[in-house]
Amino acid sequence: MTGRNDKRDAVEQINTFTEFLETTGAQLQLFDMGRRVVRLPRERFLQFEQTGIPYPFPLQKQAWFAMLFRDKADRQEPFIWFLRLPLDEQGKLLQAARDDLMHRLIERIGERMQAEKEGEQLEAALQDNPYSFKPREDRMAVFHARVSRILKTPPSKFYTHARDYFRGEPGWDQWSFVGYQGIADVAARLDQDDNESSVTKALDSMPAQPLVALAHCLENEQISRPLNTALLARARRELAQERPDPALLAALIRAGARSRAPELQQQMIRAVLQAPCGNHIELLTAISGRAWEQLLEPDCSLPFLERLAENSAGQEAFNLCMADLLYLPGMREPMLALMRDPQRSQQLSAAIGALFQGINQG
Repeated sequence: MTGRNDKRDAVEQINTFTEFLETTGAQLQLFDMGRRVVRLPRERFLQFEQTGIPYPFPLQKQAWFAMLFRDKADRQEPFIWFLRLPLDEQGKLLQAARDDLMHRLIERIGERMQAEKEGEQLEAALQDNPYSFKPREDRMAVFHARVSRILKTPPSKFYTHARDYFRGEPGWDQWSFVGYQGIADVAARLDQDDNESSVTKALDSMPAQPLVALAHCLENEQISRPLNTALLARARRELAQERPDPALLAALIRAGARSRAPELQQQMIRAVLQAPCGNHIELLTAISGRAWEQLLEPDCSLPFLERLAENSAGQEAFNLCMADLLYLPGMREPMLALMRDPQRSQQLSAAIGALFQGINQG
């Protein structure tokens, strides 16, 4: 029993649950599951846990993330925890929540010390835990596609059919037979099986429905200049229609959110904002929620705020969108500076005034 007590004492001296979980011998990898399904560097996440930095991708004032556990000797199947933790007004982890989670984990794993395998302890530790959550199915598809690459396991059984579809083999009207998991697998493997070339060529011909699904997967990937060029061309074609589809345009904006050619993404955003439909709230939230980094460019930021001030859903949508933007790390000061811009329109000034009036009254 002495060995177990020593282990428990050592665990209780650890201040972060990342380090605590690593004491089990598991290899741990971290992913954001909120705004983007992307890897979170361990050291950066540790800084967040120690309340040194804000969470990089806050959503609804919470950090949504996944923890992937792997046995160092690969004797067991990897398993995953999905956690969400509340953030303070600066986007930093609430220490009370961190300490509560640590306490729950230590107690639950302490109860499982008799388990033969460390993995069994970990798998049981989140039972009835208020900080766990179940991601949406589309998020899970993207996550599984990314993890299968990391673990060097084959893609899903839907991958081959999706790959063939993007090559145009079954016909563009056959999209209803393509599984979402297959689309996510193709997006996560753009550098394999000539997928990037196939997707780039397919963008001109695909119907809106499969294109929207593909775009929502691509938003998590760092896409190339040729692919972003094809997205921009499809957006311009849509804008030339008599009645452009806001949902499709929003998806195209999301698809290029992590582009390696940000100037092309900025061209798309400016073109959309200049269009008559550029005040549609779905377009504006796609920009602020997925492509917010582009709003650090003055050519995009002020036009964005002007269209947001006249958005299709009214003042409440303006308030919500601005609150979300101001909460993102690195966005508060640039946005506040823009809101003081003497070149802003009267309509934008009125929307900003109503925003701050609501804050003061609250």
